[in-house]
Amino acid sequence: MSLHLSSNQVWEEIEKNSFGVLGVVTAKCEPRTVGIVYVVDDHKLYIGAEPNAWKARHIIGNPHVSLTIAIPKRVPLLPWIKVPAATITFSGTAKVLRKDEVGTELLRKLYRHEEGRGEWCAIEVTPQKDFITYGVGISVVQMRFPEKARARAPVAATKSRVNTREHALGG
Repeated sequence: MSLHLSSNQVWEEIEKNSFGVLGVVTAKCEPRTVGIVYVVDDHKLYIGAEPNAWKARHIIGNPHVSLTIAIPKRVPLLPWIKVPAATITFSGTAKVLRKDEVGTELLRKLYRHEEGRGEWCAIEVTPQKDFITYGVGISVVQMRFPEKARARAPVAATKSRVNTREHALGG
């Protein structure tokens, strides 16, 4: 049995969550990651930051990023049993936007409690190519089997693309 995930199913999972790990590259070509809180708007992810924060500076120097979203999993009625999180990961491009380049509603979502505090910017992440998932759309029990748990879905839905586990394993 193949795991079929659509682009819309993955976007729904991304929108249900708000925490991820952003991967950037420094000016010395060293990889760095940072935990971030994001909001989604029009199939882009937005992250609040200070303009002089290292993640903003590194993105200005190199806009190629990766982002991984961990989706908590639990065993029903047995919450003390530890289960690995499901994940959605993708590569994309990012750009740093000044406050005045971001709409009022999006600013409100990003900075609910930070309205009057200092200088802020937004990092806009545009996913590219495919979402690579593990454990999304399946039960905790099925996550034990990599061949059932892995999937790949295009960032944007296309009719010519097949969204199957086999594509993920072959690609």
